[in-house]
Amino acid sequence: MYHAIVFFPLIGALIAGLFGRFIGARMSELVTTGCLAFAALLSWGAFFLVTGDGRAETVPVAQWFSAGGLTVDWAFKVDTLTAVMLVVVTSVSTLVHLYSIGYMHEDPHRPRFFAYLSLFTFAMLMLVTADNLVQMFFGWEGVGLASYLLIGFWYEKPSANAAAMKAFIVNRVGDFGFSLGIFLVFVLTGSVGFDAIFAKAPELKDATFHFLGHEWHALTLACLLLFMGAMGKSAQFLLHTWLPDAMEGPTPVSALIHAATMVTAGVFMVARLSPLFELAPTALTVVTVIGGITAFFAATVGLVQNDIKRVIAYSTCSQLGYMFVGLGVGAYATGVFHLFTHAFFKALLFLGAGSVIHAMHHEQDMRNMGGLRRYIPFTTAMMTIGTIALIGFPFTSGYYSKDAIIEAAYMSDRPGHVLAFLATVIAALMTSFYSWRLFFLTFEGPQRWVAHGAHGHDDHAHAAEDHAHAAIAHAASSHQADGAPGHHEGVAHDDKGHDVEPASHSAIEHHDDHAHTPHESPLVMTIPLGILAFGALFAGLIFKERFIGHDMDKFWGHALPHGSGNDIMHKIHDAPGWVAASPFVMLVLGFLLAFWMYIRRPEIPHRLAESQPILYRFLLNKWYFDEIYDRIFVRPAKNFGLFLWKEGDGRIIDGFGPNGISARVVDITRGVVRLQTGYVYHYAFVMLVGVAGLITWYLVSGVPGGTH
Repeated sequence: MYHAIVFFPLIGALIAGLFGRFIGARMSELVTTGCLAFAALLSWGAFFLVTGDGRAETVPVAQWFSAGGLTVDWAFKVDTLTAVMLVVVTSVSTLVHLYSIGYMHEDPHRPRFFAYLSLFTFAMLMLVTADNLVQMFFGWEGVGLASYLLIGFWYEKPSANAAAMKAFIVNRVGDFGFSLGIFLVFVLTGSVGFDAIFAKAPELKDATFHFLGHEWHALTLACLLLFMGAMGKSAQFLLHTWLPDAMEGPTPVSALIHAATMVTAGVFMVARLSPLFELAPTALTVVTVIGGITAFFAATVGLVQNDIKRVIAYSTCSQLGYMFVGLGVGAYATGVFHLFTHAFFKALLFLGAGSVIHAMHHEQDMRNMGGLRRYIPFTTAMMTIGTIALIGFPFTSGYYSKDAIIEAAYMSDRPGHVLAFLATVIAALMTSFYSWRLFFLTFEGPQRWVAHGAHGHDDHAHAAEDHAHAAIAHAASSHQADGAPGHHEGVAHDDKGHDVEPASHSAIEHHDDHAHTPHESPLVMTIPLGILAFGALFAGLIFKERFIGHDMDKFWGHALPHGSGNDIMHKIHDAPGWVAASPFVMLVLGFLLAFWMYIRRPEIPHRLAESQPILYRFLLNKWYFDEIYDRIFVRPAKNFGLFLWKEGDGRIIDGFGPNGISARVVDITRGVVRLQTGYVYHYAFVMLVGVAGLITWYLVSGVPGGTH
């Protein structure tokens, strides 16, 4: 069964990727989606089988390789944590495949797209079923490669290529630390298999390791290096910059990457290696602090974004911060539970946003929307469900998991827990505000897409395209004219000088000639929304007792530590009433503030932006991390590479090497060619000179055979 779960997506990817042009786009869609659906059904069966009694087993596949003292077997580690991830990955991936049949129906490269989706899913399944660190690293790099292919799927767009490379390079930074952590764990334990590592770890509780001229607590150093990989893959603070740019890929890709798969890989890795982190409390403190900062930072940026997908992307980044707070304070079950519930409502929000974009003819700027509730009522209802689940409205999925993390952060005694508690509570307020801001700008208020279309409803698409071109052109001219910091290519500026996103990137590349008024998506796109909406509403209620309630010990078995995590899980029930009520108060305040600013007094946001231009630009430009990294890392690297290319490679190596030698050969041959004049007397003269030279040589050296 487990072999089928893992390899059926790979089979679908190979069929669509290798034979897609022969079997056609429709058959490629059906094969890949069918393979994923079968894997999802088996995953749910495995989930109820494994979690019924918390059983754990290892399923061998093959011996991978053996080198010296290192032997790596290919095997599946099956326990409750694996079963949870199998359900999340295969279920969301199946719905994304089904949704993509409708969303990508006009794209001529659908076989390639579906092959990439299935390859991504296979790599993620390899990661979550890994029995050792090497196999996990294989899946880890596999999802990185597949995400590069998916983000840059529309490779004709320079912005898509840049976003794909950015995601790949930023993740390499984190993966460098992850690989060093794997090396250190092998040095310390002599193994890369999880069972052997966890058995050896208690003996290393006080061990030290010399690194960079200092003595470090060995397990703390190993866990920090491993967490560096999680920071890159899960887009945590400082290594988060690739996540919003990944919106350049098709919307189903955003749902797959940001909801249940790639970005949750870091959360899964920390949960899987929790027995190591339990012995490294300093590393857990770092996890807690980074998670809290990420939750707060991403929420502040989401307040002012105008692209509907970017708002949801920063929401993902913030929610991942919540998950790491749960892991960092030792309440591992809460972090994994939020991963589980988040997959449903975040996939719902992304696919719902895709339905909006589809209805709006590929428009993504919320300022060009409004009043869509009357045109796409089903999508509006689905987005409403996703929104209330995200903000943690009582009895929805987010309510059970997010509130548990906030209460665990308050009840923890780990250093940094106060910062994490305050950050998550404030982030809850901002999450409610930007979520309802998105909803009101998109579905309520005046129909700004009518005013935006200069020639009425039917010309909306042409107007959107013209607006996008004008915005990008204006951005380029503004950038060249003033060169002011914060004005960068690809970002337009309004009449007050504030940076704004171009109306739509995809409107430029994916516009067709048949403009139309907003319309509801086809069934193949709305059915996945309905299924995800059910999960967003009821998954928390159905599974809360198993994940974080009375049945937790039986449910998790030995998949998660039974140390401080369980203590905190019991302490949650003793949290003060005001702590338990604080998330609800925040979501109500956020709703009222958004309602007042975008329904009752819609002129307020513009006035607020005018009165606080520095803060507005600071948030709109994402704390200027891209500009800072460009100045500190990108430009010096480019200049250094240019120097090595022009001076080192061009002038020195080529100048004195191949180019220099070839140039001298050419010079000599040019001189020799001059001797080939075609005149007989020139050749006779040369012969005479040669005879004279031979005679001279005989006279100087003596006649051979003469006296000595």
